[in-house]
Amino acid sequence: MDYSSEHQIATSVLVIGTGGAGLRAAIELAERGVDVLVVGKRTKGDAHTTLAAGGINAALATMDREDTWQQHAADTIKESYLLARPETVRIVTENAARGIDDLQRWGMPFAREADGRISQRFFGAHTYRRTAFAGDYTGLEIQRTLVNRAGQLGIQILDTCYVTRILVHDNVVFGAYGFDLDNGRRYVFHADAVILAAGGHTRIWRRTSSRRDENTGDSFRLALLAGGRIRDPELVQFHPSGLIEPENAAGTLVSEAARGEGGILRNAAGERFMTRYDPERMELSTRDRVALAAYTEIKEGRGTTHGGVWLDVSHLPRETIMQRLPRVYQTMLELQMLDITRGPIEIAPTAHYSMGGVWVRSHDHGTDVEGLYAIGEASSGLHGANRLGGNSLIELFVYGRIVGEAVARYSAELSAQRRSPGALADARREVDELLATDGKENVRALQRALRDTMTEHAGVVRDDAGIRTGLSDLDQIEARMTHIGVHPDPAGFQDLAHAYDLKSSAIAARATLEAALERRETRGCHNRSDYPELDPDLRVNLVWSGPGRIEREDIPEVPDDIARLMREVSTAGKLVE
Repeated sequence: MDYSSEHQIATSVLVIGTGGAGLRAAIELAERGVDVLVVGKRTKGDAHTTLAAGGINAALATMDREDTWQQHAADTIKESYLLARPETVRIVTENAARGIDDLQRWGMPFAREADGRISQRFFGAHTYRRTAFAGDYTGLEIQRTLVNRAGQLGIQILDTCYVTRILVHDNVVFGAYGFDLDNGRRYVFHADAVILAAGGHTRIWRRTSSRRDENTGDSFRLALLAGGRIRDPELVQFHPSGLIEPENAAGTLVSEAARGEGGILRNAAGERFMTRYDPERMELSTRDRVALAAYTEIKEGRGTTHGGVWLDVSHLPRETIMQRLPRVYQTMLELQMLDITRGPIEIAPTAHYSMGGVWVRSHDHGTDVEGLYAIGEASSGLHGANRLGGNSLIELFVYGRIVGEAVARYSAELSAQRRSPGALADARREVDELLATDGKENVRALQRALRDTMTEHAGVVRDDAGIRTGLSDLDQIEARMTHIGVHPDPAGFQDLAHAYDLKSSAIAARATLEAALERRETRGCHNRSDYPELDPDLRVNLVWSGPGRIEREDIPEVPDDIARLMREVSTAGKLVE
């Protein structure tokens, strides 16, 4: 190509990702007068954040006066099976109320009590009611609020851009390289700092609550190639209730509010199978336990024809369903023409949330690379082996603000920006070579093969033999990837984007499989059938820095004021999303 046609853009800070994390960081920077550009491959109004239904956590004590940020921290660490970084947890829980204040100031329409207090409800293993919400569309309202605030501040958002590389010279960031999804135009971004907010890697499983071209592991690949590392990639939360059909919507979530309101789980024989797995809490058990129960029923031959179980709310009063589960009711009508007031929903566990991610420091979410930061689902440290429902959204607001502040300071203190023509040439050459390929391998077919491999060998339950088979399968997929064909057409450069998605997914899959092999225990979301017990010696974070390179990172002890508040929490009568 004629490289003079590359569009050169200079900004103080580049944010990669148009979801809640990226926008919150950009807002902080803009409010501080720092030049910031947000780029992403999804339109800003349809980022993954919009799918979050349940709510956002903060110990506001509007409903239960006894609640404190320390209790929120204790609940978070307990639910993490002690793998959360205590300092990260402290920062999030102590600053959560301020995050809610920011949202209120920008016009977020929280549900409120008659006297004007923000309503809060129970979610999962919370000791008290601390989840603020806006119906069952909390994430959508948050994204709208952030997009509106970004517009007020005049923040530039380029949401048809696919970033292929973060540009680094001598372990210092100086920008990024990418292309336009509509017309293929190349971009060279020069920036003092880069904030990576491009989500997780749950799209590498066959059934996932992520949509077709999101959460493909982009953050993993971009960080790794820049010189960063990945922490706890094996710790992936499987949501108990994802749809099986239609195929193009497989994994779409049925809100756990359906169980919270009294939904019953049955196998193909009509048995209420949770009596076998958690007879006290039944359907109100924790997410990891319900997912494992459903998986076991299916695996042992008691599943439905399509390989699922039944979730039935049809015994509930119609008014309850219409008032408390409107989104579930509407979704099932649209996708399956199913009236849930009359019949059960066929569901199966679905990959839902990346609890691991890019290795970051707790205090400012900086990485191993100077000038590179990661936030949101792209980062790691808060959730450990099981995420406390409602914590993912508040994390965006706490660290979006903190990272925005840290990056503003970093940019202001930078004496010079050193660039590397070689790094830029490498990024340029990679795109050129992909566009020049005319191989016989189809990108979509290889994506399916990779998702099948991960589902079969690194799903809800793993074992040594299966993981090693998965790694062998991945070797073959990666060999076939050298012969893919990329064919842009008048409709755009989506084919090139899919090729990059595949590259990212392959890296994310290898990280996940190798870390899953190393974690020889069962802890939270990570179930090893050959190592069914929790191993106290594995209370460590696994840090992956490339094929075959895993280190164990010690976790500091939980502070006494938090540790004494950690206890088993009943989920009876609570939502568990």
